[in-house]
Amino acid sequence: MFDLIIRNATLPDGRTGQDIAVREGTIAAVEPGITADAGEVIDAGGLLVTPPFVDPHFHMDATLSLGLPRMNRSGTLLEGIALWGELRPTLTKEALIDRALRYCDLAISKGLLAVRSHVDVSDPRLVTAEALLEVRDLVAPYLQLQLVAFPQDGYYREPGITEALTRALDMGVEVVGGIPHFERTMEDGARSVEALCRIAADRGLRVDMHCDETDDPLSRHVETLAAQTVRFGLQGRVAGSHLTSMHSMDNYYVSKLLPLMAEAQMAAIPNPLINMMLQGRHDTYPKRRGLTRIPQMLEMGINVGLGQDCVMDPWYSMGTGDLLDVAHMAVHATQMGSIDDKRALFDAVTVNSARIMGLEGYGLESGCHADMVILQATDPGEAIRLRPNRIKVIRRGKTIAETAPEVSTLMLDGRPGKVDPAAYAPKAAQ
Repeated sequence: MFDLIIRNATLPDGRTGQDIAVREGTIAAVEPGITADAGEVIDAGGLLVTPPFVDPHFHMDATLSLGLPRMNRSGTLLEGIALWGELRPTLTKEALIDRALRYCDLAISKGLLAVRSHVDVSDPRLVTAEALLEVRDLVAPYLQLQLVAFPQDGYYREPGITEALTRALDMGVEVVGGIPHFERTMEDGARSVEALCRIAADRGLRVDMHCDETDDPLSRHVETLAAQTVRFGLQGRVAGSHLTSMHSMDNYYVSKLLPLMAEAQMAAIPNPLINMMLQGRHDTYPKRRGLTRIPQMLEMGINVGLGQDCVMDPWYSMGTGDLLDVAHMAVHATQMGSIDDKRALFDAVTVNSARIMGLEGYGLESGCHADMVILQATDPGEAIRLRPNRIKVIRRGKTIAETAPEVSTLMLDGRPGKVDPAAYAPKAAQ
């Protein structure tokens, strides 16, 4: 007797007709034709059942703050930073918690059950850290929130930030962040990478740095990050986020850089939506778009996870909380349109990002947590194309969100009465 059986599921690896049995919040079996009884049975009807979506790069302290204290008229990164600097002194713990919880509601509806959020520790009040630590506890029953101590104004740029970052880690923030390209000099940037990696090594923590988020091909702190990763024995625990300068680097240098990253077992976290929006602002035409070299990284065996970065905040007025929007943009911006490419990008918003965050019990194998999403699509490529409804969002074997299938009614003579977008999958994908 199981608590739940999902029948006739298609899995991301292409297996069809699979049943998934759940007992006490854990996947007990994944195989065709499970004959046992269950307290609840869900017929997936051949639809795609996937592990939950994972966002490895987000700013939950800023989310849903669009228009506060005013709109970003230029749409640039620098005006967004200036706006956040105006808003930050007015932030209250209550307002931060309210916005973060509202965003988590949206995330759950999209099947997003794990988020790594950077927390700005540039304000010595640390109200952002206090608020998001409380949010982490509040959402723990249904969403895993991992927090990064992020010195958004630069680790060395202003007095008191080094101490504030240490206090945030002492409070329970669990990942060390940085932003070396925003320090006042290249030398200060390199010093910050060394100092922050040393802190992570001493405390046994992970590292996730905003690194080279610029069009400047000479911004090369990712090289320093790779070197310090090896120096401090942090292999497998370090991620470089954005890495947009790599878009502008010459190929010879990148041919040296990517093997260094692979050797250091560094992960990369591009953020296609925000990178495409903010980069190349000084260009006329030809116009760079600033997304890092995702296909080449994947070819080198570098673990790539795709993040949202922002949803409706001073930097980005768009966003839906849907990681499939992120993968959809990545398909177009990287020209990764083959079946294998789309599967790789689907992995980048699921299993790859789970590995970056170090999530335990993640996956669709026996012994994993019974956390799953049933999508109104038949395979990963179709899921990216359609960005379909989440029919069921399941956490530890319990449905925590559901959306009715999208079906349109037609009133056309001689034509079908119903249109189901998932029914348009090409035959080769079925």
